[in-house]
Amino acid sequence: MPFINDMLDNTDRQRMDQDALDSENSSEHDVLQSHLAHKSRLESRFKFDVDIVMDALKKDILGQEKAIESVHDILKVVRADITDPRRPLFTALFLGPTGVGKTEVVRSLARSLHGDADAFCRVDMNTLSQEHYSAAITGAPPGYVGAKEGNTLFDQDKMEGSLGRPGIVLFDELEKASPEVLQALLNVFDNGMLTVASGERTYSFRNTLIFMTSNLGARDIQRYEQRQNGFIRRLFPRSAKGRHKQVEDIVQEKLLKSFSPEFVNRIDNITIFNWIEMELVGDLVKLEVQRLNRRLLKHQCRLTVSDEVIDYVSSTGFDRQFGARALRRAVRRVIEVPLAEYLLDFHSTDDNREDIVVYHAEFHKGHVFFQCKNR
Repeated sequence: MPFINDMLDNTDRQRMDQDALDSENSSEHDVLQSHLAHKSRLESRFKFDVDIVMDALKKDILGQEKAIESVHDILKVVRADITDPRRPLFTALFLGPTGVGKTEVVRSLARSLHGDADAFCRVDMNTLSQEHYSAAITGAPPGYVGAKEGNTLFDQDKMEGSLGRPGIVLFDELEKASPEVLQALLNVFDNGMLTVASGERTYSFRNTLIFMTSNLGARDIQRYEQRQNGFIRRLFPRSAKGRHKQVEDIVQEKLLKSFSPEFVNRIDNITIFNWIEMELVGDLVKLEVQRLNRRLLKHQCRLTVSDEVIDYVSSTGFDRQFGARALRRAVRRVIEVPLAEYLLDFHSTDDNREDIVVYHAEFHKGHVFFQCKNR
């Protein structure tokens, strides 16, 4: 009986973990049905509505119009099914400072295409920093343990996508991978196929959108930003457009120094993400509150926030060097911690409750406090 109880406990824990992930990753509406209901004059093997995907991306990703437009362009080509069938559907490299939304674009794309923000194959390249780790991409060579299995880091189901929708692969933090790992990707970008070293198995990327992210030049960008905060630059500040152009030049130079010309030449699109500017910070805080509300649904409550709270989080959490991650830390400190204390003291879950309890956050004398609006 103790063994059975352990199994039941483990099943309950896994179910609760999955419910928590679903509340964070799932789309607010039935994405799959929305795509299936879409009718187009042009029939192709892909059955998704480009406008639905773009609406979701524009809500989730702020201040990165250039990146959004590049994704929009390729989605139209993929939906029309006129891509080269011998190559991946699309190969893109996202560059720029940390915390500006490079990975979030891929997560939002997965959510809007497949209904789940984790519905993509993610390969963390920082775990492949040594040359012998290339076997994690290409499989173990003949004569080595696991060679006949042909196992790699790739999740074939997520690579291939689903009926009518493409698969998605993300190579995260590309600059940290060893040159041998990058060399193994050349054939993938060129002909959309990867045959493992033993020859026992072949992976196809021909129905796949490939994205790569990199923080190349992050330290150079940080030094540039520190110079902008100097006395002279504060007297004569450069425009946002001028700063973006300088960042692009820094990143482009680092790109060509870090990767071989043949590797760069196989990438369909290279997009450099912008800084997060101060005028966007309030909207980003509201976006974080929306995500918090998705997690609060399991407790049958939601949160509204006053403008004063948003302004306070924006002013204390904005850090151009760390981007949106600094804002998330500020939201955790200013809103989530006191909200958790309030819920533990005053909120109770009632399975018979039909309505959602609404709590409102106000800012007073340096602190956030909450009140119930339903009473």
